[in-house]
Amino acid sequence: MPNTDVPSDYVPSDDEEFMNERQREYFRRKLQDWKGSLLADSKDTLSHLQTETASLPDVADRASAETDKNIELRARDRQRKLISKIDAALRRIEDGSYGYCDETGEPISLGRLMARPVATLSLEAQERHERSERIHRDD
Repeated sequence: MPNTDVPSDYVPSDDEEFMNERQREYFRRKLQDWKGSLLADSKDTLSHLQTETASLPDVADRASAETDKNIELRARDRQRKLISKIDAALRRIEDGSYGYCDETGEPISLGRLMARPVATLSLEAQERHERSERIHRDD
């Protein structure tokens, strides 16, 4: 994809063609920045976990530290999965399918993409999916 000159204050608008070059570049940058932030957080966590000492004298302190470590590891696992979704969204930008609902092929609203840049379903399709999950979970 050619590097489109997109001003830093640019915000996609419904007044322009959906997923034009500027919008694709905007979302590519947004996703790459988000991924960079998540990776930096992961490095900080790894550094913190490696320097944390297991030789705390008090049993309660050790238990508390272990609980904190488990919470951090679960958060990192969620972030790892999110990075995978970001990578998939970046691939969709490259192949031209980004911004279109996987289920209906219709455009996903810009507002939804701004709030959740890794979205693969339109709001309506996502709501149907969640209703279906609730129904099947309640069975």
